[in-house]
Formats: sequence, C-alpha cells, structure tokens
Amino acid sequence: MRDQRRSPLASIGLHATLIIASAVAVFPPLWLLVTSLKPKSEAFSTDVVKNPTFANYRHVLADTEFLTWFGNSLFIVVITTLLGVFVAATTGYAVSRFRFPGMRPLMWLLLITQMFPVAILIVPLYNIMSTLGWLNQPVALIVTYLTVAVPFCAWMMKGFFDTIPVEIDEAGRVDGLNPFGTFWRLVVPLAKPGLAVTGFYTFITAWAEVAYASAFMTGEENLTLSAGLQTFVNQYSSDWGSMTAAAVMIAIPATLVFSWAQRHLVAGLTSGATKS
Repeated sequence: MRDQRRSPLASIGLHATLIIASAVAVFPPLWLLVTSLKPKSEAFSTDVVKNPTFANYRHVLADTEFLTWFGNSLFIVVITTLLGVFVAATTGYAVSRFRFPGMRPLMWLLLITQMFPVAILIVPLYNIMSTLGWLNQPVALIVTYLTVAVPFCAWMMKGFFDTIPVEIDEAGRVDGLNPFGTFWRLVVPLAKPGLAVTGFYTFITAWAEVAYASAFMTGEENLTLSAGLQTFVNQYSSDWGSMTAAAVMIAIPATLVFSWAQRHLVAGLTSGATKS
C-alpha cells in the first residue's frame, strides 16, 4: 500500500502556512481590541498598550446613544431572524416537496434577486419606503433585510430538505397530519442544522449591514449599531478610540451567536450541498 505520510519539508510548509493564515485572521480583531484600550492620544501609536484604560468604553456607554442603537438593532435583528428563518424554511420545504405551476420561475426569481448589488437597490427601495411612510421605522429595515436574506436561505433550505427522505412526509400523512403539520412536527426537528445556518446568515445580514441602515434611518435615536459607528469618524472629526470600543462591543453578540450555532454550521452547509 502506498505510503501516505508527508515528508518533513511538506509538513513544515503546511504548518507554516497555517500559522501565517491564523495570524492574518487574528490580527485585525486583536488590534481593534488593543486600540480600544488605548488613551485617545495614543490611538495611532503602533506600540502595545502601555496604560490600558476603559475610558473609551465608559464614554461610549455613558455619553453617546450606543444603548439606544443597541436596542434598535436588537429589535430589528430578532424580528428579521425569526421571520427570515420561518419564510425561508417554509419556502424551501414547498419547492422541495411539491410541484406547482410557476415553481421553476420562482426558483429563478430567488436566484436573480441575488445578482443586484446594494448600490442599485438603495434608490428604488428608498422610494418605496418613502411612499409607504416607513422611513425612520424599523419595519423598513426588517423588510429590506428579509429581501436580502430569504432568497439565498430558501435555496439553501431547499437543498437541505432534499436530503430528508420523503418517506417521513408519507408517514405523517398516513398518521393524519396535514402538510404543515408534517413539516412542523416531523421535518423541522430533523432540519435543525439547516435552520441554524439560516438563522446565523439572517442574523449577520441584519446585524452588520450599513448601507440600508444609513439611507433609511436618520437622527441618532433611530440609528442601528452599524450606522451609529459612522458618527464617531466622519469628515469633520475622528474619535477612533470610541469607534473601536463600540466595534468591540458590537462584535460580542455576533461572537456569542456564532458560538451557539457553530456546531450546526458545518453539518447544515454540507447537508444542503448534497442530495441523497
């Protein structure tokens, strides 16, 4: 049998590549954290923190609208994630299990919506939200984020549901369940990895988005976290210490959500990529 062991040189090269890649990945968030602990006068210093301080964090929490932005973002993200997961899952299940007129155009439509960049969509969406009177209202961002996340997630959930045996649905119908009952009681418990991926993608879409939040929301009391960051650094002033401190606090919820969902992410992505 052929020897599959790596040569010492290949092993050294592999480990060196992994170490360099890890350092490149870790450096930006680490430097962000370091900068947030520096006094404002040392924000641009390349030295490691000499006199660490939490003054930037105290300033952000006490003297800005950060907590208001956090509340706005949390409300929008929770509603968007719940609706996004439900709509994407039911859409993916429908196109996976049923055959109906217009199914193929629907799938193409979901795909085509992913082709348009944000810059093209901002103006028409702004006009729509203005006509509906939704500007400066959370519903504007919730609807917009759903239009971004649901098409991709529906395609992904369709691929995931394709891997779940149809016999489970048939057993549910034999037991007297209607299609939604079969979906909710039998299929959803088996689809947790796919739902975790969908939830995480929808969460990140809403939590980190800047362009729509800046265009549709004005006034500091209406801003989300990502849009609020721009108030620290603009063409008139630059408060890098406060911005980095705010960025670190914004990253904490995303890290917690990722830590909760990561055990399902690999299983969900790989299952949705294959068909049994």
